[in-house]
Amino acid sequence: MAERPPVCDFGWKAPGFALVGIDGKTHTLEQLKGPKGTLVAFICNHCPYVIAVVDRIVRDARDLEALGVNTVAICSNDATTHPDDSYDNMKRFAEQHGFAFPYLHDESQEVARAYDAMCTPDFFGLNADLELQYRGRLDASGRDPAGPDVRRELFDAMKKVAETGRGPEDQTASIGCSIKWKAA
Repeated sequence: MAERPPVCDFGWKAPGFALVGIDGKTHTLEQLKGPKGTLVAFICNHCPYVIAVVDRIVRDARDLEALGVNTVAICSNDATTHPDDSYDNMKRFAEQHGFAFPYLHDESQEVARAYDAMCTPDFFGLNADLELQYRGRLDASGRDPAGPDVRRELFDAMKKVAETGRGPEDQTASIGCSIKWKAA
């Protein structure tokens, strides 16, 4: 089921976290934050929306790192009901797509709940003070291949955050598969 998260709540302070990455190490937001900003991307391995844009996420993460913005991806889906999103499959997915950024497992789903993440992909663009400045889509392509002239909305927004500490006023919410929550 497709979900649309709310648009940016400017200045919302990102909660810290400590999650195990596909490298077997525990990573914290404080350790991962970039000097000019941080992009926290809730993704998963099976969602057609993520699969359609994952190579562009990797490209944008690489280009943003050059601007002082670090990227971290988090998978919060219930791997019991969606085994494609298991920890071992996260490793395979990251290797297959050439992730050069941490990919973390939110097995308890506490981080997704703290962020009020709704879908995959769901992007949280934070400034150097870990305040929310962008909660929008990657670009206008959705699940379709991106045309040659598609505007890099996420990249442009995070470039602005890196330069000014503020995100753009005009943002379009991301769309994607709902996070697969564990049964209560």
